[in-house]
Order: sequence, then structure tokens, then C-alpha cells
Amino acid sequence: MTKPKVLISDKMSPDAAKIFAERGCEVHEKTGLSPDELKAIIGEYEGLAIRSSTKVTPEILEAATNLKVIGRAGIGVDNVDIPAASERGVVVMNTPFGNSITTAEHAIAMLLALARQIPQANARTQNGEWPKSDFMGIELTGKTLGLIGAGNIGSIVASRAQGLRMKVIAYDPFLTEERSVDIGVEKVELDDLLRRADCITLHTPLTDETRNILSGENLAKTKKGVRIVNCARGGLIDEAALADALDSGHVAGAALDVFQTEPAKESPLFGKPGFICTPHLGASTREAQENVALQVAEQLSDFLLTGAVTNALNMPSLSAEEAPRLKPYMQLAESLGSLVGQLAHGSLPKISIELEGDAAELNPKPITAAVLAGLMRRYSQSVNMVNAPFLAKDRGMEVREIRSSKEGTYQTLIKVMVETDAGRRSVSGTLFGREAPRLVEIFGIGIEAELDGNMLYVVNDDAPGFIGRIGSLLGDRGINIGTFNLGRREAGGEAVLLLSLDQPVDDALIEEAEALEGVRTVTALSF
Repeated sequence: MTKPKVLISDKMSPDAAKIFAERGCEVHEKTGLSPDELKAIIGEYEGLAIRSSTKVTPEILEAATNLKVIGRAGIGVDNVDIPAASERGVVVMNTPFGNSITTAEHAIAMLLALARQIPQANARTQNGEWPKSDFMGIELTGKTLGLIGAGNIGSIVASRAQGLRMKVIAYDPFLTEERSVDIGVEKVELDDLLRRADCITLHTPLTDETRNILSGENLAKTKKGVRIVNCARGGLIDEAALADALDSGHVAGAALDVFQTEPAKESPLFGKPGFICTPHLGASTREAQENVALQVAEQLSDFLLTGAVTNALNMPSLSAEEAPRLKPYMQLAESLGSLVGQLAHGSLPKISIELEGDAAELNPKPITAAVLAGLMRRYSQSVNMVNAPFLAKDRGMEVREIRSSKEGTYQTLIKVMVETDAGRRSVSGTLFGREAPRLVEIFGIGIEAELDGNMLYVVNDDAPGFIGRIGSLLGDRGINIGTFNLGRREAGGEAVLLLSLDQPVDDALIEEAEALEGVRTVTALSF
């Protein structure tokens, strides 16, 4: 078995390369590459491990003809064009938990530094002054901390702030009431947070919804004398508006570890009263750098060697424990999707994936992605589980997942149903012995068949002599039949025939088969 090749293109712990090698990957460390240098070699690799320096642009991805996965050692993926990666079927992962504690601690440190004006007092003291009367700080005990974002890092900040005896309120659209109780915070709306908080910290990704969430308008809603900390992402705060608020004294202090433009060689905030900053140090501890490097190596290795998907940003997660169990289901799902894609004609505005019996107990997202990967190959041969859902969405396809634990004829069943110009069509499959995929229903007709290789699908009238006619035609053309699978709605009615063949058939043979007595349609299939 050929070892998957991985490129480490940014500096990270040497233990990362050791993990790749120990897991069975061929790993190359080449840091400091220019975009042209990276473009020249990226086609050799199936995996790419990066930090923040490497920029994975559409041009790089176009050259990455063998690339399957990108792993970012850290949480931010601003340097990866995720839509372009998804379009090319490349999984993008990050390591959101490896530096969570470190970043949360930095936010608390910045908050304490703001409360006691430590950087300013330090600078003047080391300058030979003794400005004791110029620095009157505040206690954090009893103050209200407002979290904008209460995810992994935000919840750690909440815990640390509660240790300082602060009251914590949080604005986060994804925060449930149960979770807010678990982490001991009061869930509020943004305007309420702005009005009540003595201190505000931001812990949210940069999206269209969160960009400039602390705009000039929202800063004006804050309590006079508020102190603001941002160790999350640049662009969450309108820096010019914050500079004005510091000048006016409405904001008593602000501490930023991130800026809209980095490196931040200049900023309207520099030199403003009450402003302190650090050069994006949130994840800069030995422990965090080690953790994220080890995690990205483990995640990429697991994906390349077992198919496990962890912390992916553009496809469903699939644990190392789930992957072996789900593999035969995903093979079945992809085959069923492919069958529908090859047989259904016209637009497909709706698709339903129904899981019954044992299948209903599994993670449905990878199964759905596998169905779509098979189905969308009618449009492009470069489709895979990563880009298929995006392609389906672009085409306006409505996708539904239905699960039923009720066991029917089969212990486990996957059913794929589509709306077509000709009406509703469905195919169903099961696993024999929990590992062998089998088709058991096609467009309402029961049939048992293995979907593999070159196949011929025939719809015909159920009448004597037909099997002999189709067999003679194939024999005369020198085409050997591997398996022969029959099904019918009723005696003398519509029947279907699925043949596996030892070689593909051409258009001329299709025309000859369609001319046989009793034949309604003939379709060549490939799996």
C-alpha cells in the first residue's frame, strides 16, 4: 500500500512530523515557500498541514490535483479559501480546542491589564517616573462581564471570570438555555449586553453577521466607562469608531490582540488613551503550539488512513470509531445515489434519504453526503462527499433526511427517493451480513442485485422468451454476463432486468437491445 504524502508548509512542533511518520504517512517539511514554490510541488501531496503563514488560494488549489485534506494547526482559517477547497472536494479541518485555554487566559490577562492599567504604569515606571497618583484602577469583583460568543473559548473565559467573582452575561444566538445554565451565565440579547456590561470580551468567528458587531452605533449603546477586549478575530470591531470612543472617554479602555489588518503596522487606535495591544499572541504558549500541531497531525493521519473526519469545516464529522462501521453503509448510499442519478431524467428538485432499522441509529450526515456524491456524478465526475452537498445546493435541490427505528422487511435499509419530471422515483438497499451492499428495490419493483462494475438495466414486458432474446444478443456480441437479476410488478406486467457484464456496452448494442420485442427502455450503468 502506497503511503499517503503529507506536506508541512509552516513551522510547527517537530513532533507533528513524527506522528505522521509513525501513523504510516510519508511526510515532508518545507517551510517558508513562496506561492509559486508551493504551487509547483503541491500536486504531489494528498495532505497539507499549515498554520497561518501559508495562503491556500484558488490558484494553489487548482494545482493541488491530488490534495484530499488541509489541516490548520489552530482555529482561524482565514488563510484558506474554503469555498474553493469545497468546490474541488478538499476537506478543510482546524484544531479549535488545542489553544482554547491559552486564548482564554490571554483574554483574562488583557482584562486585568485594562483594569489596573498595568502596561502604561510599567512603561512610565521603567522610564524613571513614579506616577502612583496617575493610575486609579477598578476591581473586577462584582462587575458584569459581557461575552459576545459563548462557545468553547467564551465558556472558559466565563469560568475564569466567575473565579474573579464577576457576573457573566452572554450574547450568542447558538447558546441554548440548558448550556447557559451549565456554564453559569445569563443569556441575553446584544442590546441588553451592551447596556449592562462593565467589560466586554469577544469570542466569535468573523462572518458577515459578526463583522463590525461593535460598530460605532453599538459602541454608543455601551455603558460609559466600559472596557473592551478582543482576542478573537480582527474585524469584529470598527477600529476607527473605537478610537473615537476612547478619545471621548465613553470607552475607558480597550485591549486588542487582533486587528482588521495584520501585521498591524499602523492603526487609528495606536496612542489612544486607555488602549493596549499585543501582536496576535492569543495562542502563543508552548503548550498550545504543541497541542495544535499534534492534533492536526493526528486528524490528517486519521483521515488519510481510515477516513475519519474530525473538526472539518466543510463536511460532516466522522470519528475513527464510526468510520469502519459506516463504511459499508456509505458504499451502499453512494451506489444508490449513483443509480438514481443514472436513471432519473430531467431536473431533480427534491431528494429524500430515508434510514430504517439499524441504519437509523447511525450518524446520517455522512450517509447523506455519500448519496449526494453518487447522485451528483451525473453532472461532474470530480464530485465527492465534500463538494456534492454544495453542488446540490447550487442547483437548488432540497435535501431531506428521514430516520425511522421501526424495522421492516430488512434489519437495515437505506431508501433514496427523488422528485422527477415523470413523478416520484425511489431505490432501496440493504446490507447482507452487515457488510455486503445490495439493491432490493428499484422504482417500486423488488429485485436483489449487487451494484458493481458495468451493468445493463432493462425495463420490459414480462413475457416468455425475453430472457433468451437478450441473452442471445449479448452472446452474439461476445459479451459475457456476470450476474442476472430479475424483478416484476406482477405476472405479465412491467419487469426489470439488471445484468452485470464483463465489459462496457456501446450505443449500437443499446439500440439493438431497445429493438427487441417487449423492451421498453435500456440503460447502460457504471459503478
